[in-house]
Formats: sequence, C-alpha cells, structure tokens
Amino acid sequence: MLRELHISNLAVIEDAAMELQPGLNVFTGETGAGKSLVIGAFELLLGLRAGGSDGAAMIRAGCEEARVSGLFEIHDENTARDIQKILDRSLPADEPLLVTRRLFATGRSSVSINGEPATAGMLREIGQYLVDIHGQNDQQYLLRPGNQLQILDAFAGSLELREKFAQGYQKLRDVKNKRQELLESQEIRSQQIELFEFQADEIDAAELKCGDFAEIQSRYVMLSNIGKLQQEAGQIYEGLYEAEGSAVERLQVICKRISELAELDAEKLADISQQIHDATEILRDSAYELNRYADGLELDPGELGECEERLDMLNHLIHKYGKNGPHATGDDPTLAVLAYREEIGSKLKILRAEVSDLGGLDAEIARLESQMMETGQKLSAERARAGKKLKPLIESQLKELGMAEATFDVALEKLDTPTGPSGLDAIEFLVRTNPGQDSQPLRKIASGGELSRIMLAIKSILAGSDRISVLVFDEIDANIGGRLGSVIGRKMRMLANGLSARPAQSTRQAPKVAMENGSGHQVLCITHLPQIAAFADNHLHIAKEMTGKGEKRQTKTTVKPLAGDARQAELAEMLAGKDFTPTALAQARELLNTAAS
Repeated sequence: MLRELHISNLAVIEDAAMELQPGLNVFTGETGAGKSLVIGAFELLLGLRAGGSDGAAMIRAGCEEARVSGLFEIHDENTARDIQKILDRSLPADEPLLVTRRLFATGRSSVSINGEPATAGMLREIGQYLVDIHGQNDQQYLLRPGNQLQILDAFAGSLELREKFAQGYQKLRDVKNKRQELLESQEIRSQQIELFEFQADEIDAAELKCGDFAEIQSRYVMLSNIGKLQQEAGQIYEGLYEAEGSAVERLQVICKRISELAELDAEKLADISQQIHDATEILRDSAYELNRYADGLELDPGELGECEERLDMLNHLIHKYGKNGPHATGDDPTLAVLAYREEIGSKLKILRAEVSDLGGLDAEIARLESQMMETGQKLSAERARAGKKLKPLIESQLKELGMAEATFDVALEKLDTPTGPSGLDAIEFLVRTNPGQDSQPLRKIASGGELSRIMLAIKSILAGSDRISVLVFDEIDANIGGRLGSVIGRKMRMLANGLSARPAQSTRQAPKVAMENGSGHQVLCITHLPQIAAFADNHLHIAKEMTGKGEKRQTKTTVKPLAGDARQAELAEMLAGKDFTPTALAQARELLNTAAS
C-alpha cells in the first residue's frame, strides 16, 4: 500500500503531505482545486511522465525544483523479488520503499529509491508493480496483453503450470542457444580440429623421446667430422707411440733411469719411480685405445644423411612448437614439443566432444520441446475454461455499473510456436460498450469513464488475482448519476476491503454474485459524486485558496483529511452547493449511513 504521498512545489501545490489509509481513499474538492494534480503527481512518481521542458513547466512559479515522494509498503514476496531484480540490489525485509522524483527548472530530473539513485526506466518498470492508474487509457497494467494473460492465469489458478512452462521455455532456449553457438563456430572448430590433428600427426610421426635432440645432435657432429677424427687420432697415436722419439718411448727411457735412481734411494724415490712407470703404462694403453678408435672409424654417407635429416626435423619441430611456446625450456627443447603435443591432445578431445554434442543437443531439444508443448497445451486448456467462466461474471458487473449493453470476451489465439515464456497463447480482453459496435481491445477504449468502469468490473472479479495492491481511479464518475454512483462506490469499497465477486454454484441460470473474502486493495479515487465519496474509508479534501495581497497574491492548494461534521458538510456541499440546506445535510448523513451499512 501507499502509506504517504508528499508533493512540494508542483504547480499550485506548495506543500502537501497526505497520509493514506488501507481501504478506499477518496479525494474531493471543487473544480479547479487541483485534483488532477494528484494524478499528475502519481504519473511523475511512477515514471509515466518524463522530465525535460514539460516537467519544468509543472514546477511552481518562483521555485527551482518540484518533488514528489511516495512511501510504499510491499507485502507480496513476488513483487518484492521482481523489484529487487530491477534494482539489482536487495531490499530490507519489512521496510517500506521510498520513491522520490525531483524536477528541476533546468529541465533535468532525478530519481531515487530508498535514497539511492535510479533511472527513469527503472522507475517505470517498478511503477507497474506498485500502482495501477485507471482513466489514462494506455499507461495501465491491465491494458497490456502480457499482463492480461498473467491475470487470467491467476484467475484460473494456473500460475504453477505457467511457471513450469516458463522454466521449460528458458531451459529450451538455453539449449538452443548452446546449439546455435556450436553451429556458428562449426567452421572455426573444424579448422581448429584440422590444424591440431595436423600438428599432432607431425609430432607423433617424429616418435620423440626425452633427450632425442642432444643425442642426435652429438651423433651428427661426430659423423660430419669423421675425416678429421681419423686424421687427428692417427697423428696423436703416432706421437704417443709409433713415431721415433714418441712420448711412450721417451717415458720408457725415463722409467729406466728413475728405477736406477730408486735403487740408490729407495726410501724416497721408490714411490715416484712407480708413479712414472704407471703413467707410462696408462699412456701406452691410451695410445692403443686411440689406435683402435681410429681404425674403427668408417664414414657411412647413408647414416650421415639420415642423421642430418633427423636433426633437421627435430629443429623444425622445436622451432615450430617448442622454442617460443609456453613450454619452452633451455634444458631439453624436446620436452617443450612433447608438452605442446599433450596440450593439443586435450583441446582435440574437447573440440571433438563439441561436435558430438550437436547430435545430443538435437535430441535434448526435441525432448524439451515435447515437454513444453504438453505443458503449454494444458495451460491453454485451463485458460480457455477460465475465459469462458470470466465472460459472464464481467458482463454482470458491467451491467450493475450502468453498461447494460456492454459485452466482454477473452480472445485467445493459439500460437504454433511460443514467442515467450508465458505459453502458447496470445490474449486480448475485448469489450463492446454499445450495440452495433465491434468489440475492441480493452487498450483501445477511448472514454476514460467507460475504461475506469470496465477496469472496476474486472478488478471486482479478479480482486484476489492481481498483485498490484494500489489502484487509482480517475474519471470513473464521468456521465453517470447518483444511483449508479452508489453502485460504483459500493464496488470500490468491496474491492478495497478484499471482497471479490465469484460465480454461484448453479450453472442453469445467469451467474449470480457471491461474496468471499480475498486480498484487499488500497483504492484511491478522485470523484465529484457524493454517492461515491460516502463509501470512503479515508476522505481527503483538496481545496484552493489565495494567499498574499496585490501582486503578491498566489494560489495555493491544500489537501486535508475530513471526518465527522466536516465530512458531512463536504458531502452536503457536493449535493447542493456551498449554500447547502439542512435537508442536504440530512441527505449527506443518510448517504454515510447507507454506505456504512
């Protein structure tokens, strides 16, 4: 409900703070007092009116800004959850929602919700969950076909089935999106698979092992220098052993002489003599080994070619996959190539799985579509039954509201494929207000008074099915008399007190109205009829007064609650004018007593 409405510096309203009550709140006042400004304030508060130059023109003369604030209590968990999604932040439980709209003379406007900035778009989205204004033709919750479908589902008791369809629709859309992404990336994926398979085959063909590169490189260096190795090894062997005056020959002479000396001083030279002798033997053995090495060297052009080819291949793989890659290492470049091979192997597994996923997704889509269509058909059947049940109830209400010739229909069009999460149906509430006319969508009804009465009839039936708890009726008394005014006033009080019309049990006669307790609405109504005002739970009077003198005179609008004698006097004035008689005052008391009963 709307607990408080505060308007400051808006046109002729300097400062008006209204405490609104549960139930039926009625605004009355003489023509030109500023009752339409209350509707204008609501439209600003709900984002239905833009700022800019039009907003600046609404600012009270001489003021820099105007402000409208509303303090809402939200008790419906679904509504609170939807508002939190729009704001993208949580709302403290059981705390009111403070919405403030400011207009500046510069043409700028601002929005804040619970003290934090918000956009006008966010305000419009939130506004449709807070207040429903009737009488403004195209800016109302029930005029939108999508919302009509929501209302019909609530009336039919099909909200759980609708939610099941919505969940299936969302899941199906997610799977289809995934399939589409796979399809759109199929060419790129095929190219990636082709590239990775080529690279994997190239690496696998090399049959790499750890240490391969160092081993092949060493072998290649040896084979490409075999001639030098033979020549140099032979020359060294000759110098060590074969040539005249070789190292071994000279050492043998030295060994002989040191042995002779050791015989003269064995204590100090025996070890030295032995060491020189051992060194001579080692050098002789080394010379023999070197000779055998040189004799065994034989150039094989085929092996050299194979080794060179293998080394070129390793260098190519290392340069291509290992040298500059993420796995490059200075110790063994072969390891980097093997690590890259493992990496693309994992990628290939993922890419090939995505290819096979397409077939699985097609099967999943078929299964989900079947489930969703089954749920949608059940939902459509329940909607069709509810629409037939709703038609006579609304028409009965319209008759009581002075529209005896009006007809009401729920037009459901079955869709071949769903266009959204709400089901397989498109809906329009169709109304014919006068004989000879064609039925028109509810959103195309031109008369504000007729539209408000139609809305009141619908709300009277669907009182417990509508999540919006604050209803504002404007122009509902247009072109009607006092008798019908009493009917409208009674229905608005019923609506405000949570009483909804339901069909009688018998189906053999025209539907009667049975009353049962439901969830109440807070109803705000601007009216000129005392017959309507008498039903108010909270009566607010809008008055215009002049302040100041001469050129400083200003028009000021005030809003005050009425009760007791003051309320009776207001009703009497509405009946007979300012100079009302005791008879008019008695009639006012009678209206109040009748409404109270």
